[in-house]
Amino acid sequence: MAKEKKETKEGEMSFWGHLEELRWHIMRSVIAILVLSVIAFLNRKFVFDYLILSPANADFFTNRMLCKIGEFLHIKAICMDQLNLKIININMSGQFLTHMYISFITGLIVAFPFVLNEFWRFIRPALHKNEAKYSGGAVFISSLLFFLGVLFSYFLIVPLTINFLGTYQVSPTVTNQISLQSYISTIISVIFAVGLVFELPILIYFLTKVGLISPSFMRKNRKYTIVVLLVLSAVITPPDVFSQVLVCIPLIGLYEISILVSDRIYKKQQLEFEG
Repeated sequence: MAKEKKETKEGEMSFWGHLEELRWHIMRSVIAILVLSVIAFLNRKFVFDYLILSPANADFFTNRMLCKIGEFLHIKAICMDQLNLKIININMSGQFLTHMYISFITGLIVAFPFVLNEFWRFIRPALHKNEAKYSGGAVFISSLLFFLGVLFSYFLIVPLTINFLGTYQVSPTVTNQISLQSYISTIISVIFAVGLVFELPILIYFLTKVGLISPSFMRKNRKYTIVVLLVLSAVITPPDVFSQVLVCIPLIGLYEISILVSDRIYKKQQLEFEG
């Protein structure tokens, strides 16, 4: 009886010990996000003038490149040389709250690798030796995919979205005056959506590890997946075919990479099972 009580007590201590460890991982992650958010807050001009508001200008890198491509292909529709959005603020505290919100989002994006590493450090003791060995590589790849998605969205999807939605008119008599909050929410939602979608290979890795998906299943349903990716591209991009195709191409590439990842994990599991 005493032995059972001791084991129960040890189990409780182990449980609370895990909670204490998780608390410190969360605290370090929050501190990293807050520190980077403060740095972003103090660099308001760079964050807003050179990052957030820059895609709304005709001289933005992507807008200039699309104009050159449009001139070469004789397609004037993709040229954004006349882009001139009027972004306004209609709330007394709107600009200050937006400044704080963007500072936090910037801190969150920049701190993403650190937060992800803290998460891996917490679950690493529960992994097998071989799995723990490659956990650092998983953190690097996850962070890389997320930042690739963010950059792809910022330099391509965001300018196309701004150009289409910001200049669309139901009538020439209706002038577009975009609120600051609407502009910010559109950009942030698009960036995060694409950044998370780029984590598809990591998701497939875990689904294969737990046996919920297999490479043969992914190959068999490739055509249905392409339809789903086209729909997803339509959701996160402006409603024009050009933007949807530009987004769908890398997503299809990520799906093909995911098949290779799944195939490698599946074969490794089969070998371990046979051995």
